[in-house]
Amino acid sequence: MQIELLSNDINIKSYLSELGVDGGGIAIMASKATHHTIYIRELHVGAANILKQDALSIGADLAVPRGTVLAKTPHVNCILIATTKQLHLLSKKELSQPFGLKELAKEFQNILNIKKPLHVEIMGVINANDDSFFSDSRFKDASAIEAIERMIDDGADIIDIGGVSSAPNSLHVDKNEELRRLKPILDTIKKQKLYNKIKFSIDSYEPLAIDYALKSGFEVVNDITGLSNEKVCKLCASSNSRAVIMHMQKTPRTMQESPKYENILSDIYSFFEQRIKVAEEFGVKDIVLDVGIGFGKTLEHNLMLIKHLEHFLTLGKPLLVGASRKSMIDKISPSLPKDRLAGTLALHLEAIRNGASIVRVHDVAAHVQALKIQKALKNI
Repeated sequence: MQIELLSNDINIKSYLSELGVDGGGIAIMASKATHHTIYIRELHVGAANILKQDALSIGADLAVPRGTVLAKTPHVNCILIATTKQLHLLSKKELSQPFGLKELAKEFQNILNIKKPLHVEIMGVINANDDSFFSDSRFKDASAIEAIERMIDDGADIIDIGGVSSAPNSLHVDKNEELRRLKPILDTIKKQKLYNKIKFSIDSYEPLAIDYALKSGFEVVNDITGLSNEKVCKLCASSNSRAVIMHMQKTPRTMQESPKYENILSDIYSFFEQRIKVAEEFGVKDIVLDVGIGFGKTLEHNLMLIKHLEHFLTLGKPLLVGASRKSMIDKISPSLPKDRLAGTLALHLEAIRNGASIVRVHDVAAHVQALKIQKALKNI
């Protein structure tokens, strides 16, 4: 007899099928192999005691503070630990319970409905300005077109082009100056019909530049202000383009001045809910969410967002992460932007594992290779 300790991160359905397990049995057993750890904040103490007993009765568990059974405080924070099957049972069981458990049961159902992306898109970065934090991403005119062709050959799915730096402490640029920087590149893309080879994204929040890009064959609007301008919402809706709603605290010039959150996950989740509602009211149909790594966040905030990215999948929108060569890597392993590729790959692969559909990168070829390896490992 031999035993093999298998990784928790395997394609369990594939293993069960290989064993010859019945089709119905595969679904049942797979639901027992997947675990969920759910942090519940400010739960009514009565609800906590009911949920604790219900969880224990089906083999799950709820971690609660001491004194919960005596109801020493009106509300408590707790952590639910359950398999997919157990969470499914609780999502039905709690629908008839008081103290807010009905609403909690619906949240459990949202978690059960999460579907991680089957395909990940790589978004290459082209900067048409002189002050982007990573000098190797700066291109002008002919050199930008060469870089675009190279990214296409390397396997990019989208190319994101911007004319204004959004790095910490960057200054505001006049909208006419932004368009002046972008215009030669956008005109060449339109003239050569490069949009037939790849999707293009405009990295801007100014209607003037966005409108020109959309008329040049662009399909994506990447807005670091989260579609805060109604004119941008209208442009995205009328052109039926994909809109990337990013979260940023304050402005690029001030965002890293002591960023603070009551709860980083909940605060950004609420921001997304509000911005999605507004965008959809304007008729924007294709929405992507970007948690805004480095945009008004500390190192701990950034790591929390990447580690718990799956939390935002319950909003039902694809997720974009852009941590490429950012200073958070330097805070962990001191390095210049040119030496942060390894750190970038580590962050992006973790983000993809946790549900990212798009990664915004400076190094397309390296990410294409890394994703192929990750996919091969996942399929084993």
